[in-house]
Amino acid sequence: MALIKPFKGLRPNKEVAVRLAAPPYDVLSSEEAREMAKANPVSFLHVSKPEIDLDPSVDLYDDRVYAKATENFRRFINEGVLVPDKEEHIYVYRQKMGDHVQTGFVAGASVEDYEKNIIKKHELTREDKEIDRTRHIVTLNAQTGPVFLAYRSREDLDSILVSESKKAPEYDLTTPDGVVHTFWVIKDKAVQEKVVSLFASVPFLYVADGHHRSAAATRVKKERAAANPHHTGKEEYNYFLSVIFPHDQLQIMAYNRVVKDLNGLSREDFLKRVQEKYTVTPVERKSPVSVHELCIYLPGQWYSLQPKAGIFDASDAVESLDAQILQKNLIAPILGIENIRKDKRIDFVGGIRGVDYLQSLVDKGEFALAFSFRPTTMDELLRVADAGQIMPPKSTWFEPKLRSGLVIHQIED
Repeated sequence: MALIKPFKGLRPNKEVAVRLAAPPYDVLSSEEAREMAKANPVSFLHVSKPEIDLDPSVDLYDDRVYAKATENFRRFINEGVLVPDKEEHIYVYRQKMGDHVQTGFVAGASVEDYEKNIIKKHELTREDKEIDRTRHIVTLNAQTGPVFLAYRSREDLDSILVSESKKAPEYDLTTPDGVVHTFWVIKDKAVQEKVVSLFASVPFLYVADGHHRSAAATRVKKERAAANPHHTGKEEYNYFLSVIFPHDQLQIMAYNRVVKDLNGLSREDFLKRVQEKYTVTPVERKSPVSVHELCIYLPGQWYSLQPKAGIFDASDAVESLDAQILQKNLIAPILGIENIRKDKRIDFVGGIRGVDYLQSLVDKGEFALAFSFRPTTMDELLRVADAGQIMPPKSTWFEPKLRSGLVIHQIED
């Protein structure tokens, strides 16, 4: 059963909150972050991507990067940009992007639950990224980027989100991308205790986004526990900063693909090979409209691809995913790309950019073809996680992204 706890959040004062809140560290390049924060000395990017305050020649994993993060973080605290709560709280965080609204609980999630697979994963992690986030947490003694978790929606928890979000918010701000972020502090201890108690009857939580951050928190917990002769399991390093949403409120966008070349094939020969496994139909639309369909773009023409019967196992949670079907029947055998994590001939484009952007990459000659996917559903993701399996790389793109800096979890007691 899921263990969560209130914590004493470190939060921006209201006057600077809209300027401080920043996109997650891993959705911006250093150049993009440098440009975004150059005229904003209180942007949280100075903490989450501190290389922006160093010479561009400095390696991202240089000790000076983590030292700069600590320097900027301490400055924010000393100058009153970030202010610690005096008491432990659970918080409520709502995001509104266009017509889409999602509201979740902000709390400490249990590292032990992550280790025991009560918090289920669906992605592999890279060791270099784990080490980077671990160093960031250790250096700051704080977790600055929340992990995006989900629980299977249930009325008793969902109703608390509804009632708490009717109260006066602590922050209500609109970021430059047009997303509205609203944040509440649950001050009633009885309500907090009820939330903790209800989550204790939730069998599993699911990592939607933030696998490296949660894996890093696990590394830190192991290091701190081993070094602490009085370890009890109740220390703050046993928990990680998380926002926990009902699964049916979450929005997954497509994660599309573009490929540099046709692996030596002519356009005609490529389409003939594809027709061995897919029904190929020229179309004017650019996005799939049916289950397992995908669309591809070659210069001047979009095509619908519908997999033929028998080319995948519909009963298997992973084998029946569109990305896996494509990988096994087209990307690997026809285009010769076996490892999409490492092969430089393939790239990935988040659905937030739209399909017109995909087409433009091909029309400009930067890529030879583009694949437009149907978004993975939350039910598909939960099915994979419940089966203890791993999603194909680059299968999910969650929007909107959680802002960093609205609340920070300090792990020192």
